[in-house]
Amino acid sequence: MNEADMIQYHEWLLRRSWKGYLYRRYYLYPRLWRYVRGKTLDVGCGIGDFIGLTKNSIGADINKYNVQYCLNKNIDAVLFSNNKLPFDENSFDCVIFDNVIEHIYDSNDILNDAARVLSKGGLMVIGVPVFKHFFHDADHKIYHSKDSMMNALLVPRMEYESDFNTPSNSILKLIFKHTCRWYVYKKT
Repeated sequence: MNEADMIQYHEWLLRRSWKGYLYRRYYLYPRLWRYVRGKTLDVGCGIGDFIGLTKNSIGADINKYNVQYCLNKNIDAVLFSNNKLPFDENSFDCVIFDNVIEHIYDSNDILNDAARVLSKGGLMVIGVPVFKHFFHDADHKIYHSKDSMMNALLVPRMEYESDFNTPSNSILKLIFKHTCRWYVYKKT
């Protein structure tokens, strides 16, 4: 990601709507907290909304402006690059990817490194846009279908556990037009 793209994406995140914030704070994050156990890593943490509300968590991002923003808000975040997370093996009980991997042409390296830092029995939770909403962001690179996420996740020692959609409520789907499918994997 070049400097101009980092600045542009950071500024876009800061323009989030109040409606989007309320959706994440009071609907999405409580759904994700069902899977959060112990020490949690949010890969692609952006401006730290999730980790700022989640105990015992840290964020990692490739955008230095996002990381600095988090640190300025006393939210624990680190910069990483080259799909290598700056943590020891078995450091986390949960790893979250909230709408991250569809922005990466080949996400296998970062998923494998996330599995490396995940402890045995830990959960990896990955959210991706459904097909209908994949095309709403020009920066989306790879569409991940349910079949590809359930059967072709090329990460050793990770087993599919379950999946769910957000929003799942039909009224919320009318209000919030961006639907994601979330996949939960367990490290064996």
